[in-house]
Amino acid sequence: MWSLIVLVTLVVIGAIFFAARRKWIAPWREIDQLVRQVGRGEQPRTFLVAGSKEAQRVGVALEEILTRQRELDKQIAKRESGTQAIFSAMQDGLLVVDSDRRFVLANETFRNLFSFPDVSKGTPLLEVVRDPALDRAIADTLQKAKPLRSELLLNGFQVELNAVPTKNEAGQISGAVVLFHDISDLKRADQIRRDFVANVSHELRTPLSILRGYIETMLDDPKMPRGETARILEVMEQHTKRLGLLANDLLTLAQLEAGSSNLQWSEIDLLRFFSDLVRDWKKKLAAKGLKAVVDVADDCSAISADETQLREVFDNLLDNALKYSNKNGEIRLTAARRGNDAILEVSDDGIGIAQEDLPRIFERFYRADKARSRELGGTGLGLSIVKHIAQLHGGRVEAESELGKGTTIRLSLPAVTES
Repeated sequence: MWSLIVLVTLVVIGAIFFAARRKWIAPWREIDQLVRQVGRGEQPRTFLVAGSKEAQRVGVALEEILTRQRELDKQIAKRESGTQAIFSAMQDGLLVVDSDRRFVLANETFRNLFSFPDVSKGTPLLEVVRDPALDRAIADTLQKAKPLRSELLLNGFQVELNAVPTKNEAGQISGAVVLFHDISDLKRADQIRRDFVANVSHELRTPLSILRGYIETMLDDPKMPRGETARILEVMEQHTKRLGLLANDLLTLAQLEAGSSNLQWSEIDLLRFFSDLVRDWKKKLAAKGLKAVVDVADDCSAISADETQLREVFDNLLDNALKYSNKNGEIRLTAARRGNDAILEVSDDGIGIAQEDLPRIFERFYRADKARSRELGGTGLGLSIVKHIAQLHGGRVEAESELGKGTTIRLSLPAVTES
């Protein structure tokens, strides 16, 4: 009898234990597994948990947490993407550092400006950009807690720096945001402007001084001999012409640079064009014993261009070739096709240009041989005009030369596409 009672008791206890295990213990093991999966960022197969209502509510809560977390991750990723897009679109370089001048963030423009790869957060700034001047500027901003603006020469660039300190919620300096604006082109343009004004002043001063001197001479001596008067008037006429040429070239260059020249496009027969050019320059060429040779390839018989502007280009090029050619030399005008371009060249076998001067001959007022150029009456603007006309036509101009062996000026223009 007692044995039966003990057996029944054990069976009841076992049943209660297994029921409790199924209702309370097993569900919490499932919940523990769900929590681990959610912590790893995994998607559980199901959040349904067998057992008590409390365990089931925990499973539902875990599913809501995971859903909200993923939605929050999407929002953060979207905001970060938008922020990165803004940073990438910025034309100025952006740098963010902390209060210890350690690297926090930089945009692509800053990376390109200083040519450095990805850098881990917390790297000292001097290890990223090895420039003490930049480090001192940011240190001043952090120390004085005031915005700073300065110009620095960094990595070969003229840069305008604007640094602004940042603060945390407690009002303490937490770092600085620094913007870098590349002003190299502005500085270069300003230097070109100053050089231009100085050059124009110099070019005007010489003939004006001569004219004023001769006028004073004639006023002081009204009874000057006729022969001397004629000589003075001849010199004055020469310098007046020089001033007129300079004024015309300056006006032409100003119009070209302002883009106010409206091109009158037409199809130009290059053989006819070169022949007319040689005919018009025949006397001047003959006076120096120069021979003009024209060579137009069959595949480059015509181009589309503004004939008036193109004529100005070749008048300038022929004028230079004539001035700097040796007597009894040869000037060659050639045209050939190269891909989609028509290559037009004016070559001479004259004195040539030094290699160090070649990159600058298309600058305004630049002369490789200053004394001889002024002696021959050049304004120093001809090749600059040639360059701008070529660019207006969608082309380019370049030069090849060797001292004592002559010069070739090459004009590349879009060729006429044959139908």
